[in-house]
Amino acid sequence: MEEKELEGPNSASEKRYFPESLDSSDGDEEGVLACEDLELNPFDGLPYSSRYYKLLKEREDLPIWKEKYSFMENLLQNQIVIVSGDAKCGKSSQVPQWCAEYCLSVRYQHGGVVCTQVRPQSAVQLALRVADEMDVNIGHEVGYVIPFENCCASETILRYCTDGMLQREMMSSPFLGSYGVIILDDVHERSIATDVLLGLLKDVLMARPELKLIINSSPHLISRLMSYYGNVPLIEVKKQHPVEVVYLSGAQKESFESILRLIFEIHQSGEKGDIVVFLACEQDIEKAYEIVCQEGSNLNPDLGELVVVPLYPEEKCALFKPNEETEKRCQVYQRRVVLTTSSGESLIWSNTVKFVIDVGVERRKVYNPRIRANSLVTQPISQSQAEIRKQIVGSSSPGKLFRLYSEEFASKDMRPLKPAEMQEANLTSMVLFVKRIDIAGLGHCDFINRPAPESLMQALEDLDYLAALDNDGNLSEFGIIMSEFPLDPQLSKSILASCEFDCVEEMLTIAAMVTAPNCFSNLPRGAEEAALTCWKTFLHPEGDHFTLINIYKAYQDTALNSTSEHCVEKWCHDYFLNCCALRMADVIRAELLEIVKRIELPCAEPAFGSKENALNIKKALLSGYFMQIARDVDGSGNYLMLTHKQVAQLHPRSGYSITKKMPEWVLFHKFSIAENNYIRITSEISPELFMQLAPQYYFSNLPPSESKDILHQVMDHLSPMSTTKKEQNMCEKCPETAEQRCALQ
Repeated sequence: MEEKELEGPNSASEKRYFPESLDSSDGDEEGVLACEDLELNPFDGLPYSSRYYKLLKEREDLPIWKEKYSFMENLLQNQIVIVSGDAKCGKSSQVPQWCAEYCLSVRYQHGGVVCTQVRPQSAVQLALRVADEMDVNIGHEVGYVIPFENCCASETILRYCTDGMLQREMMSSPFLGSYGVIILDDVHERSIATDVLLGLLKDVLMARPELKLIINSSPHLISRLMSYYGNVPLIEVKKQHPVEVVYLSGAQKESFESILRLIFEIHQSGEKGDIVVFLACEQDIEKAYEIVCQEGSNLNPDLGELVVVPLYPEEKCALFKPNEETEKRCQVYQRRVVLTTSSGESLIWSNTVKFVIDVGVERRKVYNPRIRANSLVTQPISQSQAEIRKQIVGSSSPGKLFRLYSEEFASKDMRPLKPAEMQEANLTSMVLFVKRIDIAGLGHCDFINRPAPESLMQALEDLDYLAALDNDGNLSEFGIIMSEFPLDPQLSKSILASCEFDCVEEMLTIAAMVTAPNCFSNLPRGAEEAALTCWKTFLHPEGDHFTLINIYKAYQDTALNSTSEHCVEKWCHDYFLNCCALRMADVIRAELLEIVKRIELPCAEPAFGSKENALNIKKALLSGYFMQIARDVDGSGNYLMLTHKQVAQLHPRSGYSITKKMPEWVLFHKFSIAENNYIRITSEISPELFMQLAPQYYFSNLPPSESKDILHQVMDHLSPMSTTKKEQNMCEKCPETAEQRCALQ
């Protein structure tokens, strides 16, 4: 029997070591007897390690473990099983392992197991954890697939993936023939991709009677799911542990001060246990982090170190029990204070959490289809979210939950359930996917909550403007190619247009940089001036999109000329850039380039730096983002949107804000309505270029404004032949009304 190794990061779950008697080649009888006595792992045929048995005891203590027999019996006899369980009951880690055992028992004749997660961080951490518990190698028998990262192999039995990645897999394999069991986890999160999968899998289950579907959810959504799927078996898991709930109704008005006071009071009390604080938004995380770090350094060192952990949505980390090396290294007691938002509810699994502080409100993005923009709205969390935050308190000993609101607020102002993302988000990408899957005969999608008609019509109208639909409302050839890219449809259209304008390499860099997290680091107090001095070296006079290309090229040059990864990280630190974000941009760009080559799109040699190339990049950007144009109406930086009457300012980190040079017309990448109406990632364009590239029927539908009058004058000065050609295109494209052409099939 050979030792199996996996190249990659050094971890206990990735390298297996066995007793010397197994590796002996002299064939002595004692070694043979020892081998016969060891229990073999059925998933890889190797003996179980001692760690497997240690973790097995921990698994058996999980609340869900007592339901294993009942679950396996129902799995054998039914096609759909719903599992209802509280947070940290073990359903996300144990149910997939039991399903893997089921697939093994039928010799994988129907495929393996896939388990979806709403957030990439959860998919990665669960895969690592389950591989450890199953005593197999991550990336082999157990793996994960998240956007722009695939850690699976041909022999992978159990894979964790984001719901969006499974949705994309349906474009090439509509009936998901690689899987015998599909697990939709955290359905109560109500993400768009999960809701779409719930609807489409109804048809897939009818086409594949051998396929099994497991739905994991918190108890709050169970009644809705039972009525949606009909009479299906339900496994209920109860997790009971004492939690003292303290309502601090007077603290809501001054919640920030109350949070800080509570953190220091808990720490000075000497009670052991980590603290989790749920704040409204990321800005509050940054503010609290700075204050707690500053004040914490003045506390009595005899109480132990106060370690502040900001947990942002984009970070690929979750909180687990510290490993043995960490425990040995820590000679003094450490208390972690985790600062997070609603996105952290499914990321905190540590049993060391004994205190939770909940502000009871969150900042949500709510999309307004009329103005094609998100509004950042602060509103109460739901009652189901409040209950999940209560369940985060560790189960080994009593804990405390501090709610900075009254019981009356919880019962009257909080909705019972978290709103479905489908009812609050831009649906353009979702509609593009549904249109694409319609080609395979799965276009009918029975949603739990029907999307708002206005949002659907806006999404269909946008796809029509982008030339993704034909005259019958089906996907055009352009639309089919656009759906191949895991990007916003506008960005996909810009990439396709870059093939015509010979700037594919530059457009791929822009797409990668705007898709990755923000490449600029969060600045500590007092570092603004130094950071701006560094960032000025990357500024490009044509705009922020071009500045992003400069930053990426500088990062690449540094990486190529550096002897170690540490040198690259130091360079990023010196220039106040986010090294992780730039690494992610590198990965994203490589995948986008692979897609371009796979579908054989023409790709010219890069020519960044020439005037012609700069113009071509703007043409490509305008081809996708002609709906995101603004004009400085008074010369002082007050930009009025072309599509509506919202006024915005350039973001302070825009190159134009730094150089104090405000262009009249700009194309922008992002805009949200909040306290500060900022447009982000902007580049100057000319009205002549806009009129040449924007669809004529889109321009005709713009509301009356001074900006539209100026564009009319520009159009009158354009050559009559060009105007006549655009009018002919409009007539060919628009034989009917938009509503008639854009019926959702």
